[in-house]
Amino acid sequence: MVRRVKDQVPEEELRQDLERYRQRALELGATDASVITADEVLIDERAQAKCKVPVCRLYGTNVNCPPHVMEPDRVRELVRRYSYAVFFRLAISSGQQADIDHAVKEKTLEIVSKIESEAFYDGYYLAMGFGGTGCKNTFCLDQECSAMIPGQGCRYPFKARPGMHAVGMDVYRMAIRQVWDMYPVGQSSKLEDIPWVSTMGLVLIY
Repeated sequence: MVRRVKDQVPEEELRQDLERYRQRALELGATDASVITADEVLIDERAQAKCKVPVCRLYGTNVNCPPHVMEPDRVRELVRRYSYAVFFRLAISSGQQADIDHAVKEKTLEIVSKIESEAFYDGYYLAMGFGGTGCKNTFCLDQECSAMIPGQGCRYPFKARPGMHAVGMDVYRMAIRQVWDMYPVGQSSKLEDIPWVSTMGLVLIY
């Protein structure tokens, strides 16, 4: 049911909605989910800079990766206009990574999209989501980003979102502060030494 938009949402109603969205993330497949305050969304220019140093293969290839996304200063100001967010993660055994890595990325963006949509129809019309990874290596890895082509739009406008790190969110530190175990995973990682690999998502609500 679509709800009427309110100028001010009573605090008790807002808290109930936030808890419902948190539970919804878990129902949709998240391993953990938290309701956090906007000041717990940590912005650090170094997070976005890691897209360029060393340069990521997706850098500049799509509208949801740098340099085409919002700069950290703008994101920082944007986040200040919100009070709460739903922050979640999907964690999988590192031994499963090769088999379901792509599926986990897609599931993360699906959860972001569904929570953002449900919040929108509940009257939180400025709800805004961010994924744990960029959309190109989830949906369009082997084809050109259509949103980069003049006169065309995104193939997946209701699913594709910028990755949190791409806009300067320090995802690792945010996760650590939720007491979620995090491990660095790179080309030289030995997966047998890492218990879990994780991807995160965030939806700013109100």
